[in-house]
Amino acid sequence: MGKVIKPRSGSRAFRPRKRASRQNARITSWPEFEETKLLGFAGFKAGMTHIIMVDDYEGSPTKGHEVSVPVTVVETPSLLVLGLRAYSSDVYGLKSFSDVYANNIDKKIAERINLKKNNFDEVMKKVEGTIDAIKDVRVLALTSPERTGFGRKNPDVVEIAVGGKTPKEKWEFCKSILGKEVKVSEVFSDGEYVDAISVTKGKGWQGAVKRFGVHLQRRKATGRRRHVGTLGPWHPARVMYTTPMAGQMGYHKRTELNKRILKIGGKDEANPKGGFLNYGVVMNDCVLIKGSVGGPCKRMIKLRKSIRKSVKPAKLEIKYISKNSKQGA
Repeated sequence: MGKVIKPRSGSRAFRPRKRASRQNARITSWPEFEETKLLGFAGFKAGMTHIIMVDDYEGSPTKGHEVSVPVTVVETPSLLVLGLRAYSSDVYGLKSFSDVYANNIDKKIAERINLKKNNFDEVMKKVEGTIDAIKDVRVLALTSPERTGFGRKNPDVVEIAVGGKTPKEKWEFCKSILGKEVKVSEVFSDGEYVDAISVTKGKGWQGAVKRFGVHLQRRKATGRRRHVGTLGPWHPARVMYTTPMAGQMGYHKRTELNKRILKIGGKDEANPKGGFLNYGVVMNDCVLIKGSVGGPCKRMIKLRKSIRKSVKPAKLEIKYISKNSKQGA
């Protein structure tokens, strides 16, 4: 006889289980950071490999020994700082006050993202004249997928928060990088913990067994095995939202906390023979993240400074990075 008492099937943490509205996942919360620098970056998932490193985790039985660690390779071309966004606040929270766009943006790029023309000097005077009313300043950055090898041309605009003690300090820093390119090494460092925000791999319409992990029925159960035994009690006389049923699985926005950056390297740092499957060859700087990251290859991955864990980056000792072919034996 089966076990009567068991944990419920499927998490109730994520509702509704529907498709994400867009692949460019929004970041709605940022950590407090006193140093004036960008608090996030965006890249593209290339694939996975493994490395051999010396375990430095305190309390681990393998501390000081060489261990094999799976890593995700995220290609991170430089971001172009397209503009600045100033925020004011009211009783409902932050609201956009004004956007300032750089006046040296290439015309082809401006056409691709439908960039609105604005009077740079006039908008700058407007914002700086009301600097006391500004509560936060963020950067509008442009990704560079055309520099990668998977053939995508249209860039994405991403909003990235800036660290600093005061809004004026943030504003001066943003002005200094407006219209310039920023590398991932200027934002993160080896051994640092980050949060990975992405849209997961889509699975389409799936049944209750795969979607929620419910048990298979016995062989003679109403002619079907891959379904829920009951939709609920007689009363309340309705089907509860917690009942496992078929529906959309995957293609959800998810945030993974405390992913460790093991190495930030160049384009030849982790390129396997023949390139990554369904991606190709990494042609820019890349980030090696410990473990897996949500989404298929080519999907945009946003990295944010850890919002929960404040650990100083420690030096890592990496002995070997696997560059064996991923094409199979």
